[in-house]
Amino acid sequence: MSLFQVVYASRPFGYDQGMLNGILADSRRCNERDGITGSLICRDDLYLQLLEGPDDLVTAAFERIAQDDRHLEVRRLVAGPAAARIFPAWAMRHDPARSWMWTPAEVADGAPERATPDEVLAVFRRIADEPDA
Repeated sequence: MSLFQVVYASRPFGYDQGMLNGILADSRRCNERDGITGSLICRDDLYLQLLEGPDDLVTAAFERIAQDDRHLEVRRLVAGPAAARIFPAWAMRHDPARSWMWTPAEVADGAPERATPDEVLAVFRRIADEPDA
């Protein structure tokens, strides 16, 4: 079974702690069932999520997310095979957006969409190297 990664960005709809808790609970339950790992970076103007696992199951998870009304403007930034998981022990790691990430103005100006796949994955590799949030 080949390893596949997808990273998407979206704009939260009705963002608050309750909604975030619901997203994390849903994703952890489904990801554990499907053998998917990853990380969710979130703030009130951006969700940035990495999903990694079996191709068909990651693709199905992304398609469910794209239809989820808690997300607006879902944009796939990275999709393709991967040599290894970045978050092998996390069904879904939750990380607040870091100060070294894009500012709200940069997000509004399309920085996530202009980033190369390597730049997007570097965000998650940097987080994986940090202590657990």
